[in-house]
Amino acid sequence: MAKKLVIKVTAGADAPERCSQAFTVAAVAVASGVEVSLWLTGESSWFALPGRAAEFELPHAAPLPDLIESILAAGRVTLCTQCAARREITEEDVLDGVRIAGAQVFVQEAMADETQALVY
Repeated sequence: MAKKLVIKVTAGADAPERCSQAFTVAAVAVASGVEVSLWLTGESSWFALPGRAAEFELPHAAPLPDLIESILAAGRVTLCTQCAARREITEEDVLDGVRIAGAQVFVQEAMADETQALVY
């Protein structure tokens, strides 16, 4: 079994079920003791900003702010460098604990031994 899970979420409010699934899987993995690295790209980039997750609604889904909080408590959340730049998001703008990094870091994490990568 993989000891680390790298999840890239590309969906936001534009594809709410896919978005929610990514955050839910990440939170469940963290709760199960798996080392998790969640990458925010595309429309999910907005959830790196304070208050934005609270605007997300999906019936019968866990609240996105709660999922993000649990992932940040025991895992890592990264905002894609290019996605941040396209949305004029800087390190000063993001939630505490969210880092901004690029494709090289993603590839490095995804290719590490005993790592499983998922893309939503």
